[in-house]
This record gives sequence, C-alpha cells and structure tokens, in this order.
Amino acid sequence: MPEMPTKLAEIVDEFATAPRDVVLEMLLEYADVIPALPAELTDRAGMEQVPECQSPLFLRAEVAPDRTVTAWFDCPPEAATTRAFAGILAEGLTGASVEQVLAVPDDLYQRLGLTQVVSPLRVRGGTAVLTRLKRQVREQTG
Repeated sequence: MPEMPTKLAEIVDEFATAPRDVVLEMLLEYADVIPALPAELTDRAGMEQVPECQSPLFLRAEVAPDRTVTAWFDCPPEAATTRAFAGILAEGLTGASVEQVLAVPDDLYQRLGLTQVVSPLRVRGGTAVLTRLKRQVREQTG
C-alpha cells in the first residue's frame, strides 16, 4: 500500500510532536510557500473553487505523463490559515506520485494537530481542499 509523500509525512511529524502553543505559529509559516500560479492559471481558468472554505480558495491538480502530481492553489494573502494549509499541501506534495497523493489520509488536519488551534469551519474547509484535490487526481487517472 502506498504511503503519503515523505515530505508531507515529515511535516505531519513536525506538527504532531510540536507543543500545542506553537502549532498555530508553525502553520502560519506555510502561508507564504504557495508557488506563484503559471500564466495560464492567473485568471483562475481551469481552477476549481472550494466553496467550503471561508475564504476564496481555488485549486488545480495536474497529473504529468510520469504520474507525478502538481498542485496549484490561489488564495488571498489575508486568508492566512487557509493559505497556510494550501502551503503545507503544496510543499508536502511536491514531486509526489498519483498513488502517494491518493494515500494522503483524509484526516490530515487532525494528524497535523490543527483541529486544536483552528475553528471547525476552517477544518471543514481544509478537509474539502484535500478531498477535491484527490478527486481531481482520480479524474485525470481514471
């Protein structure tokens, strides 16, 4: 059975072992790691909005011929926690295979310890981001 990508597993471990009082600070450090969108996505064409998020978040997963996944996210800078979760996914899934992305546990938010530091609405939004990302990957790979 495939495991989640090594980089994402390392991020999960860092969060899981961190003192609770620094988890939110750690999360917010990821708000600025979302890569810039490629030119063809700057108007959000071809991106899917995640309406479960309190802030506008758009995403697109692309599966390359070698079955590696690239995830693109667009979220306003003022939506720090939403951007940060997208940043964790962007960083943690870089270079991941289809199988690794699909192996990311659906309870990723809980494994990161974020359910203790963010509102249930944000947890719901973050979970929806991962669900939609995985769905896009499945749709592209049959």
